[in-house]
Formats: sequence, C-alpha cells, structure tokens
Amino acid sequence: MKTINTFSIAAYDPDTNAWGVAVASKFLACGGVVSWAKAGAGAIATQSMANLDYGQLGLKLLAKGYSAEKALTALLSLDKDTEHRQIGIVDASGGSAAFTGKKCMAHAAHLNGQNFSCQGNILASDRVIPAMAESFRKSAGLSLARRMVAALIEGEREGGDRRGKQAAGLLVVTPNGSYGGFTDRAIDLRVDDNPQAVTELSRLLDLHELYFGETKETLTIEGETLAKLQKALKKLGYLKTSSGVWDSESVQALTDFSNTENFEERMLEGSRVDGEVLRFMLKLAEMR
Repeated sequence: MKTINTFSIAAYDPDTNAWGVAVASKFLACGGVVSWAKAGAGAIATQSMANLDYGQLGLKLLAKGYSAEKALTALLSLDKDTEHRQIGIVDASGGSAAFTGKKCMAHAAHLNGQNFSCQGNILASDRVIPAMAESFRKSAGLSLARRMVAALIEGEREGGDRRGKQAAGLLVVTPNGSYGGFTDRAIDLRVDDNPQAVTELSRLLDLHELYFGETKETLTIEGETLAKLQKALKKLGYLKTSSGVWDSESVQALTDFSNTENFEERMLEGSRVDGEVLRFMLKLAEMR
C-alpha cells in the first residue's frame, strides 16, 4: 500500500460556485491521486495511505445531497484501515469535515471551517496546517484557485512535507467551467516532478489566467492601439503591411495570432481587442 504523505486544502467559493483541491507532496504526481471534485457536489482530498474510493464514492454521496460530515461517516464505515487514512471534504454548501487516522505518520493534523478543510501528514511542524487555514481565511476576494495556491505557499513556508518537495496539483470545478464549457473542470494543473513544485504550480496558474481568464480590459482598435497592433502583427509575420485601417486582412491576422497562441477564448467581436492579449503580443514582438 503506497503512502501519500502530503498537505492539501479542499475548498468552496460560494461567490463563483466553484469547488477545488490544491495539494503538494514529496510524492510523484500527487495531484492525480489526492484531488477529487464535482461541480454542484463538493471536493475531497484523500491522502496518507490514500483510499481512492474516498474520492469516487465520496463524490457520489455528496452529489446525492450528503453533507460533508455524513459522507465522511459513511466512507469511514466501509474501510477497515481507517487509522491509516486522512481525508478532507467540503460539500455542496461549503460544509466541511475531516479525519486524520491515529496511524498517520507525524506530524499529522487537520483543521476545517466553513468552505474549507486543510490536512497534512509527515509535516515539518505543527504550524503548517494553521498557516494554510489562516491564509485561506484572509484571502477572501481572490479567486478560489489563487486562495488555495496561496495556502500551499504558506504551508510550504512553515516547512510543508518534511521529506522535501516533488509534486503539486490544482483542481477547480464549476458548472460548465472547462474549455468550451463541455465539462466542469475549469482548472486542472499538475506539476508531477519538480524540486520547486508549488512555485511552478503558481506559475502555471499565471499562464492559465492569461490564456483562459475573463477579459477585464477591452480596447477599441483605433488610433495608437491600431498602430501598435498592426506593427506587432507585421513583425510577428501575421500581417504584410500596416495600412492604418482595421480591414479584413488585419482581422484575419489577429485571428491567426489568437489561434496560434491559444487565445481563442479571449477573442472579441468587432473592432476590439483584449488588453492582456495585446500586451502579450507587444512583448512577444519586442523579443523578435
């Protein structure tokens, strides 16, 4: 039986109707084992001698309307090795529950509250879990993904997994939250083997927000914006001439650039461009 010794947070954001899990560990690809979430149901982190049934069956129970406490009780009742397990659950309404078996390797602990549950084992100190919980409480207003990654960063600052660093993962689900709206997986990022896994996970989240984040700044393509845009598109090889007019060739050039750089979900109709996309393009053009 493999031991998944780690620190994690399962959480819910009622403002965006999002659930998720963030995890870090000295265990290869820990995100693929620990993290479970389903939009409208809840989120589960299963670790220590991880029982993956806790994830699969637990989400089914939560989807049926079980509270976190009731789901936890049901899962533990079906397991003969509960004292080796650690689990944190957040349900559909943000209720939380957690369990740390007596045979989990020290330091092992959990701390849960409304909308979150933090848990960890083989930790460097008893400060890791409280630091994570305090970070989550104080970061209201940020996205759920940012809050959970911030909690990992604070846990790591207190020592995290005392064996060292290797992997991290971030899973966030919202209804129809995926690329194209086909599934609920809004974010599914994993760092499977990296000596600075949490730092790398934060960098990947930066990229995810760049490519798939909501447009916060819309610029009308005219004047100086038009000139900069056409100059960059020409330098990058998407446009033959800078005509000073937002014509069909320019529209196609911006479309081709957006498709190449994976900005499809930031493309805007009419003579408008996303501010983040334009800044990315200008920076890319400067490097050529």
